[in-house]
Amino acid sequence: MIEEIQIRDLGVIESARIELHPGLTVITGETGAGKTMVLTGLGLLLGGKADAGAIRPGAETASVEGRFAPPAHHPALGLAADAGAMLDDDALLVVRTLASGRSRAHLGGRSVPQGLLGEIGAELVTVHGQSEQIRLRSPAHQRQALDAFAGPEHGHQLARYTQAHERRQDAQRSLDRWDSDTQAREAELERLETALERFDALEPRAGEDAELRAEAERLGNVEDLRTAAERAHLALGGGEDPDAPDAALALVDQARRELAGAADHDETLAEWNGRLDTVSYQLSDLLTEISSYTTGLEADPERLDQVHTRRAALTELARTYTDAGDLPALLEFAEHARERVTALTAPGAGRDALVAELDEVAAEEGEAAAAVTDGRRRAAREMAEAVDVELAGLAMPGAHLSVGLHERTELGPWGAEDVELLLAPHPGAPPRPLAKGASGGELSRVMLALEVAMARQLASTTDGRLPTFVFDEVDAGVGGQAAVEVGRRLAELARHTQVIVVTHLAQVAAFADRHLVVMKTSAAHQGGVTNSDIRKVEGPDRESELARMLSGDPTSHTALRHAAELLERPVVGR
Repeated sequence: MIEEIQIRDLGVIESARIELHPGLTVITGETGAGKTMVLTGLGLLLGGKADAGAIRPGAETASVEGRFAPPAHHPALGLAADAGAMLDDDALLVVRTLASGRSRAHLGGRSVPQGLLGEIGAELVTVHGQSEQIRLRSPAHQRQALDAFAGPEHGHQLARYTQAHERRQDAQRSLDRWDSDTQAREAELERLETALERFDALEPRAGEDAELRAEAERLGNVEDLRTAAERAHLALGGGEDPDAPDAALALVDQARRELAGAADHDETLAEWNGRLDTVSYQLSDLLTEISSYTTGLEADPERLDQVHTRRAALTELARTYTDAGDLPALLEFAEHARERVTALTAPGAGRDALVAELDEVAAEEGEAAAAVTDGRRRAAREMAEAVDVELAGLAMPGAHLSVGLHERTELGPWGAEDVELLLAPHPGAPPRPLAKGASGGELSRVMLALEVAMARQLASTTDGRLPTFVFDEVDAGVGGQAAVEVGRRLAELARHTQVIVVTHLAQVAAFADRHLVVMKTSAAHQGGVTNSDIRKVEGPDRESELARMLSGDPTSHTALRHAAELLERPVVGR
């Protein structure tokens, strides 16, 4: 519920604090007193569009602060928490500030986008005004009313259908793209198959590029390699004279012999002698390997040419089909190409798979649509009966609301049927679509009857978590006994949730649990700028306000007696 609203420098309101409570609250006041600014301020808190022209003349900024107290685990609390908002004693504080050319929104102490206030506001408050009555004429609004009346389980089925419908549309688009891209797909398949033929002809291996590069280096430098090996062999072994005094192996053997005679007398020399033995063995093995390497090192121009040709072929193929232009990228391309070719040519793949998927999701869509239709049929009967009862109480005895479900030629985003509300305003009258045949007063009463019936339905099928209802002159075009019954129905709705009503009818205001009056003060003390204040009226003050609404004269004895009679009338069911 809304606990409090504070308004500063908005329109004719310089400063006002509105305390709200559960039940039915009415807001009244003379024309031009500022009732509209109260709803404008609430609209700003609910994410409405900001208008710098609403700032009070002479002020630089305007602000509206609201305190909302949702029940525990309400969806609005989750949205606020995701935005980083902090609660104040389990309440959400919302602030909207207007300045020339811009506005700012804060939620729980955090700056947030205006759109987030709209999301949270939609969960917390439902506003009905003249525009809402106009929307009731639209088929979309009528369908939404029926779906809301059908309850949460129907809502789950509708969400399931919406998802299935979107999946079916996606599957149909995929199939359409497949059929329209036949030439491009054939060209892709031909290109991939050609690439794989060239790849398979070369049969490249992972790491082959490094091997070929090393072999090319070796074959291209045979003489340099042979000279280096021969010189190393000479330095180690002395060439044809292995005992040459300057040969490394001969010097190691000499050192080993020098130590051998004294090794028995010192462990250190013995250890060195052993290490020299190892070095001698290793040098001997290395000499043998160098000799073998030199013997096998031969120039092979033909093989070198083959290596260069192979490397060039791999490079050309890689640059043709990959951005990197190297062997690893070519191997990866070939792997993906084979997978794509398989997907394009395998039995049961390609178009067959798309058709199978479309059939599957279409079946799911049809099943979900049937469930939605069943829910609407049930809800249509129940809603018509419930609204008829409310219309009878709203001075429309014998009026009948019927709900037409018209089957569509194809499934739409909302299901298999269009919804149309028809009204027979009195016995014997033919039912006519609300969009064409209902007057403003009849629309007001139908809308109120729908809201009361829906509140009762939701209160019985859910945990009672209903939004706050705000009505802006919902009684327009209504008078006499019908106005009394409108007030009674608003009071009935307020048994289930908080209701706030802006009204000009005393018959409606008399049913309020709390009566607030917007009053203008003299402009002479405000520099010529009119100011309005909001205060709660009780007892004689409330009778005077009702008398003013009845006759225009708050002191009229006749109007005061009538006001007292209105306040004494009991509220049925309360």
